[in-house]
Amino acid sequence: MELALVHDWLNQLGGAEAVLETLVQLYPRAPIYTSIYWRDEMPPQYLKWDIHPTWLNHAPGIYQHHQPYFALYPSAWMSVNLSRYDVVLSNKSGFCHGVGTRTRRRAALHICYCLAPTRYVWNFDDYASGEGLGRAARLAMRPLITALKKWDFKAAQQVDYFIAISREIQDRITRYYHRDSIVIHPPVDIRRYKPQSRVGDYYLIVSRLIPYKRIDLAIQAFNELGLPLVIAGSGRDQARLEKLAKPNVQFLGRVPEADLPDLIARARGFIFPGHEDFGIAPVEAQASGRPVIAYGAGGALDTVIDGQTGVFFNDITVESLIDAVRRFNRIDFDPAVIRANAESFSTEVFQQKLTQFINNKYAEFADTQHVMRNP
Repeated sequence: MELALVHDWLNQLGGAEAVLETLVQLYPRAPIYTSIYWRDEMPPQYLKWDIHPTWLNHAPGIYQHHQPYFALYPSAWMSVNLSRYDVVLSNKSGFCHGVGTRTRRRAALHICYCLAPTRYVWNFDDYASGEGLGRAARLAMRPLITALKKWDFKAAQQVDYFIAISREIQDRITRYYHRDSIVIHPPVDIRRYKPQSRVGDYYLIVSRLIPYKRIDLAIQAFNELGLPLVIAGSGRDQARLEKLAKPNVQFLGRVPEADLPDLIARARGFIFPGHEDFGIAPVEAQASGRPVIAYGAGGALDTVIDGQTGVFFNDITVESLIDAVRRFNRIDFDPAVIRANAESFSTEVFQQKLTQFINNKYAEFADTQHVMRNP
């Protein structure tokens, strides 16, 4: 089985790249097709990979500012045809599922691991607010967004199978693309994390400090509760959040990766106040035996068991979060039960489920192709 990997862009590191690294471990000989590739800013091990960027890679300034080129991504991906491979596995949050996989003589099986339907197309207003776009800019972009929605939907119809990272994303695939999907949760490296016998009295947030993460909500709640809250991470919202916080809230800034496991394992509870597509941090907290207080929506519904590995608050309000913290403190959580839940999201579980799905679907696909070529 000859397999090719497809990834939206390689100019920054995030959750999508963590998934890609696991896919490369699974398929080390697979070439990687991407729209742009900023060699100097990617990790050194990426230099060993067989990476093929599109013509968009030569656009001026695109590595630092790829958003202004959104209108060109569909054309860039349509210029790439991978029908010579047996299987194409796209790791998608943008437009890469639009890659060509068919010709008149040959077709590849296209399986899309969907991190999210293209959010700046289908959730444009939220995206525009986060980027600070004014009303005039939004109005000017409406025709483009409408055209991109049509293209995005059409491209999704060419995918053979969708895999969603959570039930939240599964619902969006159905709503926006009118396609079925299965859920295989993203890989989480839980081996770095383990429960500790001694736990401190602080609550913890580990996050980028940007508006949609709703760190402000947690700060306001803990301002009223007077309980110690430790925030690890940095971002453009940091100055505003620091002004909002009372003395019981401590900002650590960016914490070295080596120090995070101990910091998480000694927290009384882990706070996850945002609405995420999946959310790796709550799984890492549970791998450390620590219960989570999470907003009851998005990926948290897949990863946290209310009353067993954490508690939910159901409204984006300070009062709802305060009530959840108080309920949290009345529950005697079992670190072993919490850790066991995290193990179901391990890298090994992801690899097993994904390879089984790909192998099964390719066997069915190969049989169909054989029948078509030999009626």
